[in-house]
Amino acid sequence: MTRTLWSELTLATMRPGDDRRLIENAAIAIEGERIAFAGPASELPPDWQGVTAESLDGRLVTPAMIDCHTHLVYGGDRAREFEMRLEGASYEEIARAGGGIVSSVKATREAGVDGLVAAALPRLDALLGEGVSTVEIKSGYGLAIEAELDMLRAARALSRERPVRVMTSWLAAHATPAEYKGRNADYIRDIVLPGMEQGAEEGLIDAVDGFCEGIAFSPDEIATVFDKAKSLQLPVKLHAEQLSNLGGAKLAASYGALSADHLEYLDQAGVEAMAKAGTVAVLLPGAFYAIREKQAPPMAALREAGVAMAVATDSNPGTSPMTSLLLAMNMAATFFGMTVAECMAGTTREAARALGLLGETGTIEAGKSADLAVWNVATPAELVYRFGFNPLHMRVFKGRKNVS
Repeated sequence: MTRTLWSELTLATMRPGDDRRLIENAAIAIEGERIAFAGPASELPPDWQGVTAESLDGRLVTPAMIDCHTHLVYGGDRAREFEMRLEGASYEEIARAGGGIVSSVKATREAGVDGLVAAALPRLDALLGEGVSTVEIKSGYGLAIEAELDMLRAARALSRERPVRVMTSWLAAHATPAEYKGRNADYIRDIVLPGMEQGAEEGLIDAVDGFCEGIAFSPDEIATVFDKAKSLQLPVKLHAEQLSNLGGAKLAASYGALSADHLEYLDQAGVEAMAKAGTVAVLLPGAFYAIREKQAPPMAALREAGVAMAVATDSNPGTSPMTSLLLAMNMAATFFGMTVAECMAGTTREAARALGLLGETGTIEAGKSADLAVWNVATPAELVYRFGFNPLHMRVFKGRKNVS
């Protein structure tokens, strides 16, 4: 088994309780795909003392980044809607006029798996180039069984095309297609539920998601989707409280959801339910920025309740056409007042928690996957305060160097 030893580095393990701690003159030992040791070089185990170390010249090493909420696979683009927003139309007005999610459906249905993979690869590569090792990818632009499944097949294919861990979410309950306009219950019965069952049988679904909003699905309709997910033993997550407060986060928490995402209009009852259930709050400043939202998530309430907070790009064609997790961290700090430690934990440890992967990745500690990012900076603050600048020196995925 291959053994690798790095020395002369500054280590940010991001283990619970270590958010602000940096270990200088540290060492990391990797055996095969796993971390064997990470800590002060003076504490390196005896059986590693004779291994030739590669110096990282004092560079900062963090867990590899995790983008825990993306819509990376889709066809076409929605640049025209961007123009419409500049001309004064709101996100809700665009959606009700036939734009928004539904406008991506035609291009996605026509693309096929190969076309979807080809379109998504440049977006994925942009994330990998910033030290990302793990990406969550949702369906939601096919809105028909085979088209939705093709999105997840494309997502699975991406992990064969690139050294990356891909987690998939069944998001057929994202919008109602034109052929089911005004018939949400029929769409759920005909498409969402049987498609979920087929996707589970094919091993395409890691989690089930939905969009609980006035322009999408009601809490009762989402409950029907989640009941099916529960019967298939699939974990759930939810787009909730983005444009209004329908109680989606509280509903998600009642199902033990991995996460509730967006949360600009989250109320205290939702905060308390998430805290009790251990549901992660995934904050998406790219969408907040793109649709010019004015109300930020209730940060003080989330902190006081001890709700874990993650940060993600929400990379999608309409409301967050962003492929930079570094920029998402800066936005989260600037718009939501997140600290450097919260941003770093939110794109590593808490992002892993939001995907049910904390036992595998998200922190640097013995036994976990050797997923690391090596940066040409001295402190984590430099990763958060800059934007339009990428200081990545090297990305390591399962012990293998991928970017230098």
